[in-house]
Amino acid sequence: MERGIRYCRVNAFCTLLLVLFAWVPVTKTVITCRSCHLLDKWSGRELLVRMDSGVDFGKVSDKNGDGSTALFNSAGAETGQPDCGATDSCEHAHSVRKRNTDRLHSEKMPPDDEWKSMRSNGKVYNLKRPGSQGSAPGEPHHRVRRSTQGPESPPGAHSAPAFGNGTARAARRVPRSDLRWNREERRTATSRQEELKLTSSTFALTGDSAHNQAMVHWSGQNSSVILMLTKLYDFNLGSVTESSLWRSTDYGTTYEKLNEKVGVKTILSYLYVSPNNKRKIMLLTDPEVESSLLISSDEGATYQKYRLNFYILSLLFHPEQEDWILAYGHDQKLYSSVEFGRRWQLVHERVAPNRFYWSKLGLDKEPGLIHLETSISETQALYVTCKLQNCTDANKGKPFPGYIDPNSLVVQDEYVFVQVSTGGRPIYYVSSRRDVFTPMKLPKYTLPKDLHVISTDENRVVAAVQEWNQNDTYNLYVSEAGGIYYTLALENVMSSMGPEGNVMIDLYEVAGIKGMFLANKKLNNEVKTYITYNKGRDWRLLQAPSADLRGNRIHCMLPYCSLHLHLHVSANPYTSGNIASRESAPGIIVASGSIGAELTSSNVSMFITSDAGNTWRQIFDEEYSVLYLDQGGALVAIRHTPLPIRHLWLSFDEGRVWNKYSFTSSPLFVDGVLGEPGEETLIMTIFGHVSHRSEWQLVKIDFRSIFNRRCIESDYVPWDLHDQGERCLMGVKRVYRKLKSIARCVMGKTYSVTMISEPCDCTESDFECDYGFERRADGKCTPAFWFLPSSMSRTCTTEHTFLNSTGYRKVVSNNCTGGVMEQYTARRQLCPSQAPRGLHLVTSEGKLTATLASNVTFLVFLEEGDGSKTSITVDFGDGNAFTYSNVSSIEDGIKHIYKNVGIYRVSATAENSLGSETVLLFLHITCQLESIHLSAPFVAVKNKEVNLTVVLSPSQVGTVTYIWWLGNNSEPVITLEGSVAFTFSREGISVVTVQVSAGNTILQDRKTIAVHEYFRSHLLAFSSNLDDHNPDVAEWRLDVSRVIKTSMVQATGVNPEQLLVTVLPGLPTAAEFFLLPDKQLTEGKPDKTATHLDQLSELVLSALNQNLVQFTLRPGVQITVYAAHLSAAPLVDTSENHSGSAMLMLLSVVVVGLAVFLIYKFKRKIPGLHVYAAMQDEKEQEMIQSPVSPTDSTPSCSSQRELLTSLEPLDTEPNTQTIECIKPHPRVKFSSDLPTYIDV
Repeated sequence: MERGIRYCRVNAFCTLLLVLFAWVPVTKTVITCRSCHLLDKWSGRELLVRMDSGVDFGKVSDKNGDGSTALFNSAGAETGQPDCGATDSCEHAHSVRKRNTDRLHSEKMPPDDEWKSMRSNGKVYNLKRPGSQGSAPGEPHHRVRRSTQGPESPPGAHSAPAFGNGTARAARRVPRSDLRWNREERRTATSRQEELKLTSSTFALTGDSAHNQAMVHWSGQNSSVILMLTKLYDFNLGSVTESSLWRSTDYGTTYEKLNEKVGVKTILSYLYVSPNNKRKIMLLTDPEVESSLLISSDEGATYQKYRLNFYILSLLFHPEQEDWILAYGHDQKLYSSVEFGRRWQLVHERVAPNRFYWSKLGLDKEPGLIHLETSISETQALYVTCKLQNCTDANKGKPFPGYIDPNSLVVQDEYVFVQVSTGGRPIYYVSSRRDVFTPMKLPKYTLPKDLHVISTDENRVVAAVQEWNQNDTYNLYVSEAGGIYYTLALENVMSSMGPEGNVMIDLYEVAGIKGMFLANKKLNNEVKTYITYNKGRDWRLLQAPSADLRGNRIHCMLPYCSLHLHLHVSANPYTSGNIASRESAPGIIVASGSIGAELTSSNVSMFITSDAGNTWRQIFDEEYSVLYLDQGGALVAIRHTPLPIRHLWLSFDEGRVWNKYSFTSSPLFVDGVLGEPGEETLIMTIFGHVSHRSEWQLVKIDFRSIFNRRCIESDYVPWDLHDQGERCLMGVKRVYRKLKSIARCVMGKTYSVTMISEPCDCTESDFECDYGFERRADGKCTPAFWFLPSSMSRTCTTEHTFLNSTGYRKVVSNNCTGGVMEQYTARRQLCPSQAPRGLHLVTSEGKLTATLASNVTFLVFLEEGDGSKTSITVDFGDGNAFTYSNVSSIEDGIKHIYKNVGIYRVSATAENSLGSETVLLFLHITCQLESIHLSAPFVAVKNKEVNLTVVLSPSQVGTVTYIWWLGNNSEPVITLEGSVAFTFSREGISVVTVQVSAGNTILQDRKTIAVHEYFRSHLLAFSSNLDDHNPDVAEWRLDVSRVIKTSMVQATGVNPEQLLVTVLPGLPTAAEFFLLPDKQLTEGKPDKTATHLDQLSELVLSALNQNLVQFTLRPGVQITVYAAHLSAAPLVDTSENHSGSAMLMLLSVVVVGLAVFLIYKFKRKIPGLHVYAAMQDEKEQEMIQSPVSPTDSTPSCSSQRELLTSLEPLDTEPNTQTIECIKPHPRVKFSSDLPTYIDV
């Protein structure tokens, strides 16, 4: 699993949001977020949770309010579907289908016993049942599954109680409590005249009994329209084979089937709703049948069909423009439409999945701006901004200089996050309000393995960091307004891993109470629930209820015993429990949990608090789904059970008293509950079935009849928010208006939460420790051992003043005044005069390599010193240096282009009147290695040294490593030189293999060498017509060598085993033949061997001179082979005697050459010897040349592109062969498949 960071926005509770929004396959380098798009799971309006309104128990609140709900039931799998994208404004309901694509979306069937909740506009009611497996990754809390276990179920498909047919397997696992419940049901049935009944009506979706998936959209906003899409997903085929579209115009009392309006043969797969206009509906067809979409502008009454030329994997609606949509295709292409899908145009290619975002009003320059991440390679990506309908290279912006890690871009509220890995460690960058990017400053030795951004509310970032010594826990860190400096808020918060690698953090933000969080912390291997009222500044345990459900006293003393709550939806939601709160009912929290020393999954009960966590009451001794009615004025509870039920429970006094009501005359297997959109829910629909094979049963319940009247002012009482008596929370005293427990009235749509706040004097509790400071046992903030308080004056590098920290900073959004404010607030002071210190020099990409002729951007940072009076000098190491008057003038970096390959010593010097500091960087400038050629003899003499040389193309590419396998040895020899000498000690065939490593490129060449003690050789020439047919490739030379050998054997009668022929590279075509002695005749007889070879040589040369060696290259092309008069290389001399005159002549040549060399090298010191036409004023380059081939001394890989400007004599003749240096393009990968020349 890769390393990295993930960003996930959690406003209501982190756990659920990580389930909802982080279901893109999360690896350790992937960033997830509230606004990331779910490409492989259910998403849309019902998926994208309203981040500012919270998530209720079994309910997801959504600011879009379209009521889309995904309900599904299968025999053990779900189908992959597109996702609406990454904003909380996207709306649709759909299931996930496994598609035959290679994208991250689309993929896996959920676990067989998975159970998800159904959601309405702003609410999803999750009915969980015991005995089931966990939820599928990426499925938000709005899916319900039903079982289709039966004869028609596919092999291996397990069933689970869910939305639809009942499950026999679950029925076989009925606990005793369920049996008791059945007896209670039977007792109730005998006295139905006396039981309390709810106004309800039932409608059966006739003809859809085989359908195992359903999606529901309830328009809301005073609309009575409900749309429901049911589908039959064939698990053997992996596709939808049937679908039905139903529409109700009377709040779900009756439904009309619309298959004829959309096309009888049309198979629908997904349902979307515009977040800004609920009357606009979009339906996607199954792309395996046809790729098209249907659009309605009248709440689904009529539709128009439009063809698509691409397959939509996800949609992202604009948060304000109702017709603007982004669509992500299966081929990594991003499309846009400004006509609600009627026309599409391509925006960009190679876009990373989930990594595209709409601009945010007030932060971005244009409303039609798109933030997106484009893929460059498996390890590199770019963050670019693009105009909606004019995304050209000229209009693209690049907010972050250099490459970022793939799948790391997150645009969330006013913050933008990216990740860049350097040296195997990630560096996290943040931009606030679209300003420049700055590294996120965690405590120095945090060393994160994994990082999630949990929340970006109220100008502050909350991050969960898994440090180097943690496995299943995370530490919570909070930032200041800029999102740069982080301090510890809570250690060892529990996490769990989802089925597809998603991480769920046990952190829950309470809706309606600013600054209130619940978290599960691991302490001494025990998981305990803690609560905070001031955004993590202080945490405490929960006080357990004083009595149980039956009134028995509970003996539970802090800190040894407390109440612990389940805060996340784990893989098994039946036993993990839920938690709920909402904006319209501040102080009311309903959750499942346990009492004791630690949190357990057994003996789970339901608890409620109506005073914001100060006191708790037990309301059920088993798990229930608790729903909010009438903006929290009433609560509805439905029991988790795999058995059919006909009752639910209602409370009008914040859960103190519960009344039992029947909602249907016949027991129903309940699969899910869909509430009317809006906070004032008074109508809901229960989805279920009466038997295993029955149709969907939709029971509409109208709660309006149980309320007596509208609430009036006298029905409300004031309620003071407090923490164990302390009323000053987040710097204010807050008084809310709540409904009296005895009032049985309807608050209605006009009700709004009323709060009166009064500021408090600031105390020490209103301040948290500043960056670099840690809270000690006495509560004081003192500097950490690694922190130098003087370093906080870093702003002096660009400004004249700085904030001198007191070690404290005010909690974000805390509204206290006066008190100790002045004592604890950082003071602005003039920057002190000091010498520069903490100078840093890096490249913008954080690398120590760059490509020849590319723009290299150097970044210079100064930690301490007066930046306005400190000059910066940068020496690039190639003879160029520049001086800047102050630090602020180089904030955007310094660009430079290198013209030669090598290792350059780059230095930066900061200097002012008080001192200076210098930092060095050794930069490798490289050129792409295109091809290599191993030059080696075809035949070598036994026990005589042979030179093996590698020729590079281009000749100089930077630092090169050569790896040799010589003489059939298994152990390689590694050199920095491109030539080695080797002696073959055994006769026979030896293989020499060389690999050349340059940068990220490794190329290989191999040669076969025949090793013999005695042989004769001679060059061959050919008739000129052969050159016209010579493509100069290794394979051609090998074939022609074989034909020449055959012709020579036929003309001379020489034994084929004694003759070797090789065609040499290049033109004109030349070859060489080798004669080997007959071992049977010459074994151990050197004299006879020489005579034998001379005889063979004369025989072959005679045949060549008589033009007896010929071959036909192709019809009409006859080639004659001749004996050449000169050899291209010295023939091998196998004799022991050497000519004395020849040796003398050779020695003379060496002496003369040495003299010329010495004169050349010392020519500057010899008076009167002037070889320069002009002297240059620039200093000599400081460059460490990389090892190159000894056969080529070209100074650069593009020598032919630069004219020689110096008259200085060269040691060798200039290389006139054109050498191309292919430079990597930031967006295009060049491929150059050059032939490798092989001697045969």
